[in-house]
Amino acid sequence: MRWRPRLVALDIDGTLPAWTEGEEAAPEPAGSKILKALRAALDAGAEVVLCSGRSPLGMTRVADRLGLYGQRGDRLWMVASNGAVLCRYAPLETVRQETFDPAPAVRAFLARRPSALVAVEYESGYRVTAPFPAGELPGETVLAPLADLLARPAGRVIVRDPAATPEEFARLAGEVDLRGTAHTVGWSAWLDLTPLDVSKASGLRQVRAGLGLADADVLAIGDGCNDIEMLREAGRGVAVAQAPQDVRDAADAVTAAAEDDGVALELERWFG
Repeated sequence: MRWRPRLVALDIDGTLPAWTEGEEAAPEPAGSKILKALRAALDAGAEVVLCSGRSPLGMTRVADRLGLYGQRGDRLWMVASNGAVLCRYAPLETVRQETFDPAPAVRAFLARRPSALVAVEYESGYRVTAPFPAGELPGETVLAPLADLLARPAGRVIVRDPAATPEEFARLAGEVDLRGTAHTVGWSAWLDLTPLDVSKASGLRQVRAGLGLADADVLAIGDGCNDIEMLREAGRGVAVAQAPQDVRDAADAVTAAAEDDGVALELERWFG
């Protein structure tokens, strides 16, 4: 029999089309390729799971835009904060959260980059040492001293410096002692710190096992370094065309770029 995914794991930023903040808050046009492809997957009985470095709150706007929840009367699974938070939506409910002590890693990084901003994620937003660039953090932000931010366990911590480059952050992440954390550097000078051995892949494993599915049942699509493990473990891992070479190398196939409806084209292959 022809293989067909039973679970579709989707990264958001860089994988799905990029919408402006106003667009992301609005429903996807009924005729869009991504909307039609996702509905075809849901109608075929597949589970769709959003897997992102975003906070749960930042993921709900995408779920709303694409109408991913409530299609069959059930709630959407989301793997948020690079796997540190598993949640259902709607309504938004945290099912599981992994935490760690962020203080040693953050202080070690700030010793080399003292101008960096720090944010600690919590359910409705972030506590931050100073304001982040507009639009980067969803939900409410509350200013707090660094000592207060690092005084208790956290699920995800962001270190950000708008004056630095991604290359500088990647180099520092390789030089600084970040033991005890999982860490990734994004497309900008943005360092995500999460609990050790926690990733999108580990979060997806928990969701998949709870649904009674195997790795072989999963189609995963992504574009970033934090997607590599998820792509490798999936029955079929697909990178979008603009992904870095190491991400494409980890995938079984490469689809078109996000803005060229790469996700829709891949889904149409199985649910068209």
